[in-house]
Amino acid sequence: MILLDTCALLYLAAAPERLSSEALELVASPDQLVHCSPIVAAELACLQERQRIHLPQHWKKWFRTQADRNGWNIIPISLEIIEEAYSLPDPVHRDPADRLIIATARLENLTIITTDRLILDYPHVKSLG
Repeated sequence: MILLDTCALLYLAAAPERLSSEALELVASPDQLVHCSPIVAAELACLQERQRIHLPQHWKKWFRTQADRNGWNIIPISLEIIEEAYSLPDPVHRDPADRLIIATARLENLTIITTDRLILDYPHVKSLG
């Protein structure tokens, strides 16, 4: 089971060549349950507001369309995820959104699909670029 990071979600939609063939095969596998954290929606909102990304529509509609079309499971952010995010073993990622993604993956035993080098190099979570 996998969890999409924000960059992976954006690359799946617009630049899949930025992800490894292994990651693409995993996401495309009909047997694979793909998960996403709602923090990804918050990151999309911030990126679009700062004009760091250009989506074909408002971030909210774009995110919901992607999630619905692809059948992604949205894992709610719980107190347990917050506790885990701020109790991660060193060396810990400083970005709050990435902490939540890492914590979600750890608690749910998921592999994060990402191109974020800090997540890929973090030894306490499974990840794939």
